[in-house]
Amino acid sequence: MYPENLLAHNWLAKKLINRFVAGRLPSLRGIVIDLGCGTRPFERDILRYADHYMGVDWANSMHGLKADVLANLNMPLPLADDVADHVISLEVMEHLSEPDVMLAEAFRVLRRGGELTISTPFQWWIHEAPWDFQRFTRFGLEHHLTKAGFTDIIVRPTSGFWAMWVLKFNYQLHRLVRGPRLMRTVVRAILSPFWLTNQIIALNLDHVWPEDRETVGYFTIARKP
Repeated sequence: MYPENLLAHNWLAKKLINRFVAGRLPSLRGIVIDLGCGTRPFERDILRYADHYMGVDWANSMHGLKADVLANLNMPLPLADDVADHVISLEVMEHLSEPDVMLAEAFRVLRRGGELTISTPFQWWIHEAPWDFQRFTRFGLEHHLTKAGFTDIIVRPTSGFWAMWVLKFNYQLHRLVRGPRLMRTVVRAILSPFWLTNQIIALNLDHVWPEDRETVGYFTIARKP
């Protein structure tokens, strides 16, 4: 799982993804292919349930080369048809110039009845520039997945308004952590309790004051018929 440093400005974003993945883990059986695996943060957790984990990423990854298979996800994958029971791709599609290619390839390498699990940002700032190409609404995700051939599509918001707003605010405040090392340490020490408190409050406000039209992103599950 992603490490959750409660003193960080964005621990809530990682907590939300971890919570989603934890709920999906019992479904990740057989052979699991992770498209855009990065540092492989979920490999150990997945292998508690799956028989085999395969990480796929491109050679220019900003997270280091930790993939089993090097491939550009905007192009056909060097993998055979019908080899995977589950494909996951977490916070990757926004970095693809051709996301439909990746979805079509995920469909191709899945066995019949296999499932796809993805997470995508919506209200999120530009990151890993210049490889940040787009954002997806729930309707856009349904469209792209249906076009690729998937069925039984379920799209859930990652958060409500409050978590989304607080994370945006904290990212702006994090820009104040700059200058000499001592200055950064002092500013971070001042801001960390505020970050901890506002993210806890936002998480609870999302439960009592829900608003799913304003969200950090979406978690999506789909099946190959």
